[in-house]
Amino acid sequence: MEYAFTEDQQNIRDAVLKHCSQFSDEYWLAQDHKAEFPFDFYTSMADAGWLGVAMPEAYGGAGLGITEAAIMMQAVAEAGGGMTAASTIHGPVFGLEPVALFGTEEQKQRMIPPVLAGEEKMCFAVTEPNTGLDTTKLKTFAKKVDGGYRVNGEKIWITNAHVADRMLLIARTTALEDVKNKTHGLSLFYTKLDRAHIEHQIIPKMGRHAVGSNMLFITDLFIPEEDRIGEEGQGFRILLKGLNPERILLAAESVGIARNALARAARYAKERIVFDRPIGMNQGIQHPLAKCWMQVEAANLMVMKAATLFDKGEECGVEANSAKYLAAEFGFEACHTAMLTLGGMGYAQEYHVERLTREILIPRTAPVSPHMILNFIAEKVLELPKSY
Repeated sequence: MEYAFTEDQQNIRDAVLKHCSQFSDEYWLAQDHKAEFPFDFYTSMADAGWLGVAMPEAYGGAGLGITEAAIMMQAVAEAGGGMTAASTIHGPVFGLEPVALFGTEEQKQRMIPPVLAGEEKMCFAVTEPNTGLDTTKLKTFAKKVDGGYRVNGEKIWITNAHVADRMLLIARTTALEDVKNKTHGLSLFYTKLDRAHIEHQIIPKMGRHAVGSNMLFITDLFIPEEDRIGEEGQGFRILLKGLNPERILLAAESVGIARNALARAARYAKERIVFDRPIGMNQGIQHPLAKCWMQVEAANLMVMKAATLFDKGEECGVEANSAKYLAAEFGFEACHTAMLTLGGMGYAQEYHVERLTREILIPRTAPVSPHMILNFIAEKVLELPKSY
């Protein structure tokens, strides 16, 4: 077992931290206030080649693994941009994995390079208003027509759909009542987000205002057959291949956010003088921060274990879900503890801890709830009866 980065991995971390230092705390707070997509940050990361860190070299990527992607995304969040910075580029880093794994050569050449170059933005259109985590019950339907499919339905919580050019969309192509296995009959598409047939509505929310979450209303959208990824009806199986990388990257980002919050709290605790001494001398301040540091770094070991297993082609569902759970839960405790360390100023936007506290709630909640992860671990590891 290795517990240290290779020289190349350390260079990735250092380079990303340096690159992201161009974008100050004030920049991210301003984007949050304006609720504007950070186009300049996105473009800078694309121009520097970071969007393709885990994509094959043949299609404009760096050909590295999810481990390197996790290191990169962790540094992006840790540099101060938090979940806003990470979510700006999160999709391209892992979202095209189904295309890379199951697409034809023509599809890979057509679909991947424009996203990695920053010429096109993409979104991930899976979740629906009335199905939650029960993906097999999706209502969006793609009816077979000459040359392709005609799609109608709704999607919700679609990150960056308001600025996206393309979307990775899953829809039913065979009605649920007509399939023997409920996971069959779903198909995956990567296609143009045609705004003549797709209406978007921004969802007002607690945090990460610069990265919009959207409702999508799809009406008679035509998708050409050449935009279907893999076999018709096998979209669920294909989609599952991208779930573990997503959980790993979100866990890495959670660790990055927590580290940033703890660093701010420790700095404040050394500088804040009360009763003629820095508050950081008090064990009531020290111990909660020390506990949080240990928890976050322990979670990070699970993140890197999951990423390493994935890159080796080994089963990593237990580790990826555990990493996401631990990093998000401990990340929240770290951010909240940092907020309490600053006292009243922890609630003030100028110190940025409140922003990080709002944003850490995203990986704590999505894309799979902590309760469902506990169900998964109970069933798959402890071999307890399925509870849902």
